[in-house]
Amino acid sequence: MNRLFQEYRHFQSYPRNMRILLLTNLIYAFVLPVIDVFVGAYVMRNSQDVKMVVAYQLAVYTGIPFTFLMNGFLLRRINVKWLYSAGMLLSGVSMAVMMSLGQLNVVGVGAAGLLMGMSFGLFWANRDFLALSTTSDDTRNYYYGLETFFYTNTYVVVPMLIGMFIEATGERGWFGGDRNTAYQIVTGIVFLLTIISSIVVHQGTFENPAEAEFIFFRYHWLWNRMQLLAILKGLMQGYIVTAPAMLVMKLVGQEGALGAIQAVGGILSAFLLYAIGRIAKPRHRLLIFSVALTLFALGGLANAVLFNAAGVLIFMACLLLARPLHDIAYFPIQMQVIDTVSAIEQRNKFAYIFNQEFGFFIGRFAGCGLFILLANVLSDTFALRYALLIIGMVQMLSIWVAQRVLSGCSPTALAKEDLLMAPPLPVIAGE
Repeated sequence: MNRLFQEYRHFQSYPRNMRILLLTNLIYAFVLPVIDVFVGAYVMRNSQDVKMVVAYQLAVYTGIPFTFLMNGFLLRRINVKWLYSAGMLLSGVSMAVMMSLGQLNVVGVGAAGLLMGMSFGLFWANRDFLALSTTSDDTRNYYYGLETFFYTNTYVVVPMLIGMFIEATGERGWFGGDRNTAYQIVTGIVFLLTIISSIVVHQGTFENPAEAEFIFFRYHWLWNRMQLLAILKGLMQGYIVTAPAMLVMKLVGQEGALGAIQAVGGILSAFLLYAIGRIAKPRHRLLIFSVALTLFALGGLANAVLFNAAGVLIFMACLLLARPLHDIAYFPIQMQVIDTVSAIEQRNKFAYIFNQEFGFFIGRFAGCGLFILLANVLSDTFALRYALLIIGMVQMLSIWVAQRVLSGCSPTALAKEDLLMAPPLPVIAGE
């Protein structure tokens, strides 16, 4: 108990706006596993078509960057807290649209996917800006460590409880044994949570970015390297959101198993991640990043070699640790680069948040496109078995790119650039 009070006092030592943002994200953390895991499972159960699941995800990823663009203009007129709230609430609307479809088809699934993409666009654009404006380089490891602690725990508890609820609905005859009714009840709970998180974020005093141009086509070389890192991250994101649901529904078959697999090792990893965020220094980010990508590649290898329930278990256990580790390292690196490049180029920081989303989009589209290509040219089974391994191997390039990015942010590299860009000294006659 003394240790818990000590950690609470440490949390209280941070600025109020940072604490409000973390509490908002804690509540919304109970929503994200439902969106990431069970919406894909719902599409898979009602269509029995893995390509329909990927089509839904492509629609989501298409809606995100264009909503980032719209958000940039809306920030000139609407407070960032309202836009952040709208993003959270819209996720519940998207789920309601999906559950109201009588029979799943590409048009209906695509519409629900676009709405979810708009939700993510409003949520992530404003969340990233608020995280950037309420933290400093010294506090970001703690911020993302604590946030990841929330998300990892909810990714364990929520899928397990919802999976048990959906499975029990079918087995015990609740609501007439209709599992889709169980999904609709879950959607109602999601709505309630988004409302609560929206109320909490309005307790902060957040300021909008300064009204300035945010669309540019030429950037500093350091930002171009960061964009390559974003493309590689997007490549992994494009498939891992729906991969767990598709693999479990195909190889295991029940939502309850989906929740149970998510729970394997989750609580232990959550406390480990909190400790990493609490203790790690900025110099440790590359090491954390490398461990995350190696774990993901090993999980993809296990799935490809075994391609059975045991392989799914190993992959999910690796993913449960690799994904948050990747975020703990990636987002502080991203913000360090934004701080550095925005000072050099004298631009609005939101310009870089907006631009980075298109790097993510290219990577996500490539990741989903790879799966669809393998599924159409070869087979669904081949795509489910080997796409993760291919993406995991390509992802290892991110370690080299991240090293180059961090070296570009070093005081030595920046001092050298300042020296090269400085105007020549005047030549005095007679010298």
